[in-house]
Amino acid sequence: MHLFAERGLKGTRVSEIEAAAGLRPGSGGLYHHFDSKDAVLAAGVARHLGRLDALREIRKVFSGLGDLEVALTVTARYYLAELDSQSELLRLLASEARRRPDLLTTAVEHLVANTFSSFAEWLAQETGRPVQDLQAIARLALGSLLASRLIHEVLGCSLPDVDDEELIATWTSMVLPLLRKQSAAKQNR
Repeated sequence: MHLFAERGLKGTRVSEIEAAAGLRPGSGGLYHHFDSKDAVLAAGVARHLGRLDALREIRKVFSGLGDLEVALTVTARYYLAELDSQSELLRLLASEARRRPDLLTTAVEHLVANTFSSFAEWLAQETGRPVQDLQAIARLALGSLLASRLIHEVLGCSLPDVDDEELIATWTSMVLPLLRKQSAAKQNR
């Protein structure tokens, strides 16, 4: 996955994959385990997505903390850690998704769309609001955290230095009033 993220599928030679896997480069040993580079990529993406699913299960541990501000802070910290752990996959998806939609569309859906939907569902559980009322907040909230990592990891741009604790505190202070404002507006109708 590191090689694919760094060089792309086309730019990664089978002998490089073999060397990275501890096989003798150029021996054809990779083909004893996989039919092609595409199969290696598919297995790598599946492994990353499996790890991501396991990480999402951790969210159940801090669900229902009773303090929305604390829950949002923990969620933001968790989401940034999840993005950091998936940085190779993010770079790979950004570089290869258009070239290999058959292989990577599902991964993009799983990584992005499902995460946004599950966050909206979690917000609904935490606030007692209908999920459809929280989709825009979920998209804006997670989108901002995602962008903070993508700008650096995928685009290679440097942003002004803001440590994660400051980012999370600012994010929480922005998201919390949106949730409270929307709840108050719905109650006044």
